[in-house]
Parts: sequence; C-alpha cells; structure tokens
Amino acid sequence: MRDKTPKPDDRSDNVEKLQEMVQNTIENIEEAHETMEYSSREAKDQIKAKNKRREEAIEGMRAEIKDEYHDQQE
Repeated sequence: MRDKTPKPDDRSDNVEKLQEMVQNTIENIEEAHETMEYSSREAKDQIKAKNKRREEAIEGMRAEIKDEYHDQQE
C-alpha cells in the first residue's frame, strides 16, 4: 500500500531553478534567431511568434524569482 501523505513543499531551490529556466529560454531564443536565417517566411513568422511567447514567459519567471527571493528573506 502506498503512502498518500503529500510531500512537504520544499521551495528552497526555486530561485535557482527559475534562474536556470530563464537562461535555458534565452538560449532557445538565440538558437531560434540563428535558425531564422535559413527559414522560409512562414517559418520565420512562426519563430517570431514563439520567441514573443518565450519573452513573455521570461518576464513571468523573473517576477516569480523576485517573489520567491523575497519570501526566502522573510
């Protein structure tokens, strides 16, 4: 029989994880820019749209990093 107790909420490394996610997303944006050089117009439009979503995600992650950092300081 499995233990159904929830795992404790360990948020101690959230800031580091979020920072790593931001860095990975930035790298994906850079790689996509390189790919655009050899892409069709349609593919370029798709890449631009995806990079816009990535940039919005980065903004959200950075806001979450600030929140997590302040929570850890309290």
